[in-house]
Parts: sequence; C-alpha cells; structure tokens
Amino acid sequence: MTTSFEVPTALTLDSAAQDLLFREARSANAFTDEPVTDEQLRAIYALVKWAPTSMNNQPLRIVVVRSEEAKARLLPHLAEGNRAKTAAAPAVALLAADVDFHDELPRLFPHFPGARDLFADEAARAGVAELNASLQVGYTILGIRAAGLAAGPMTGFDAEGIAAEFFPDGRHRVLVAVNIGTPAENAWFDRLPRLDYDEVVTTL
Repeated sequence: MTTSFEVPTALTLDSAAQDLLFREARSANAFTDEPVTDEQLRAIYALVKWAPTSMNNQPLRIVVVRSEEAKARLLPHLAEGNRAKTAAAPAVALLAADVDFHDELPRLFPHFPGARDLFADEAARAGVAELNASLQVGYTILGIRAAGLAAGPMTGFDAEGIAAEFFPDGRHRVLVAVNIGTPAENAWFDRLPRLDYDEVVTTL
C-alpha cells in the first residue's frame, strides 16, 4: 500500500532524511540474510550515545545476539509470534537498563562529586534507569534506521527469563528486543493510522 505524506517545510532536516528516519521507516517483520556488521553496529552506537539522559546517566546496556547458539538461547523466551522472525534476523539487540548506572556517574557527571550518592535507594534508582534507558531505546531505533537498516522492536517476551539468560548478574532490566537487518520483500504490514497534532498537543 502506498501512503502519501505531507512534507513539513519548517524542518531543517532534508526530506530524504525525514523519510529514512520517520515517514518511510517501518517496523520490519522479515529480513534478508545479509549480515549486520560490527562496523554498522559501532556506527549506530556512535549516534545513539548522544541521547539525552538525566544527569548524563546513560543506563542503556546492549547484548547483540547473532550466532545460532545464542539465538537458540533467546527464542524460548519470546512470544510465539516473535520467534520465526527473530530466528531469521541477522542480529537481535537486547536493550536493557543497568540498575547500577550510578556507579558510572563520577566519570559521566564529574562536575557534581555527590551525584552517585543521590541514588542510594535501589527501587527509586531502578525506575530512573528504566525511564532513561527507554529514551535511549528510541534513539537506538533511529540509529538503526540511519544506518539504512530496518528495526523490528518487540516487547513480547519473558523479560526475567531473558535477563537471567543474557544478563546473569541480576542487575539489568530488559526493556526491548530489536531485530536488525535489511528488510526482505513484504517485510511489513500496512501502515496503521496515527493521531493528528490537534488530538495530541495542547498549548497553554
């Protein structure tokens, strides 16, 4: 199905880049067997790392699953409808929040020596980690698109099971699994409706 879009004229970003990152980008459900390279993953993270986070806390941690052995460990923890497409994806990024992000604050927020001590309460710290890592998840999807690849983000999985399998220290909360690769033919469903500006935005 072809969808026509209104191209905003008030944006600095050129129209082709707008299409690549937003209008034409889709959540892929099928991928070719073209590999996702280490160079591409590093280039993606070179963009993603600039995402804004509270006090520059950067709690996102990523495990990339590419080998058949690692996929065999992952697939049983996914919802049944997500297994086949994940098995076929060249790479899968497990995006998690590090509950102990505060240990890095002396390096990441050096102008405030007491920053780490503000997060002594683990329950509160976990909430901060999940919120800020979620911001980084959004940037990760855009970074994947910027590399000319398709992202297939999923939340249909056993988060505790994946954490135990791939983050065995028990200090990470798995938020999203993202299939990454070159989209195959018919990789997506028809585009669904979006809410309009006036339905979402209130100006006071």
